[in-house]
Amino acid sequence: QVQLVESGGGLVQAGGSLRLSCAASGRTISRYAMGWFRQAPGKEREFVAAISWSGSSIYVAESVKGRFTISRDNARNSMYLQMNSLKPDDTAVYYCAASDGPVRTSGYGFDYRGQGTQVTVSS
Repeated sequence: QVQLVESGGGLVQAGGSLRLSCAASGRTISRYAMGWFRQAPGKEREFVAAISWSGSSIYVAESVKGRFTISRDNARNSMYLQMNSLKPDDTAVYYCAASDGPVRTSGYGFDYRGQGTQVTVSS
């Protein structure tokens, strides 16, 4: 089993930045593809970004491309999401997830996910 815990969410003004962290425990994530997805109230789950186990392949949703950066540190059993130029539309609960298989480029199909961290962007 892999336990994932997100941190770094909060309230920020439009144009600001946040850095989300995802700490894993239970197993090393070095062989797992990892990703972030988000869900706003009343909306469908939305893919944000994903990264292969080695970090050599990265996928980013068009809605956040150029503003969000995904990275991982397998030695620290952690993954990150740097979010810049935040917009009110980025307001959502952000989830960290792990896939024991191919990289997932949707908000579904992951084997493990965290409890989520709230990101609120004020206008």
